[in-house]
Amino acid sequence: MIKILTEIEIEASIDVCFDMATNIDIHTQTVWPHTKERAIAGTTTGMVRGGDTVTFEARHFLIRQKHTSLISNYVRPYHFVDEMLQGTFKSMRHEHEFIDLGDRTLMKDTLSFEAPLGWIGRLVERVVLKRYMTRFLNYRNAQLKILAERK
Repeated sequence: MIKILTEIEIEASIDVCFDMATNIDIHTQTVWPHTKERAIAGTTTGMVRGGDTVTFEARHFLIRQKHTSLISNYVRPYHFVDEMLQGTFKSMRHEHEFIDLGDRTLMKDTLSFEAPLGWIGRLVERVVLKRYMTRFLNYRNAQLKILAERK
């Protein structure tokens, strides 16, 4: 299993950051454009809340993939967790934490995932997926920062 930790400081209130991070429309605007990611089932627009599911379809490594997550933990505006119900990975859990710094917010992500296919999957996790997923999260967070700081 791979665990990725990222954090970014955003010059916006915790409420603005949390609401933007839980907004499906903003999510699809802040991921890599070449993935053509879109929500196709469950909550497909607006903000997700605890107990909601969302299915995204996107193209990664030239393969169209579907990923369904459950918002398994939700405490506005401090944290939420999405956990994979169905998808390409053997397992995936994404914890989002928001820390109020007054006029700024520290946004932290902890992404844990496991690839399928036994030892081959473990090799792919370390050689390809860890770097790919870290870049994916950092790109999305930088885009979210740009949008939040415009408000």
